[in-house]
Amino acid sequence: MPSWKVSLTDEARNDFRKLDGRQKPLVAKQLLKIEKDPQIGKHLGNKMGMDLTGHYKLYADKKRVRIVYSIEGDLVKVVAIGQREDMDVYRLASKRLTQERE
Repeated sequence: MPSWKVSLTDEARNDFRKLDGRQKPLVAKQLLKIEKDPQIGKHLGNKMGMDLTGHYKLYADKKRVRIVYSIEGDLVKVVAIGQREDMDVYRLASKRLTQERE
């Protein structure tokens, strides 16, 4: 069974640290699922001016938290972890990806 390596960007690692103690194990469980099958997440696209084409989202904590990531060969790169509220996590991911491209 193939296995992918999950890598959190420095920003995503900080996002994880900021989660409350109850949410951390729930997110960690989802990260393990991604490691086994990164296709488990749902495709993101270009919506509301945020181009996240090529990225995926996976829910944690009864859909309260989103994990935004991309698949790059055998590496799964997590770019943002956060609340879905008001599309915050998607704005954050889009901003980080734009800065990364510059």
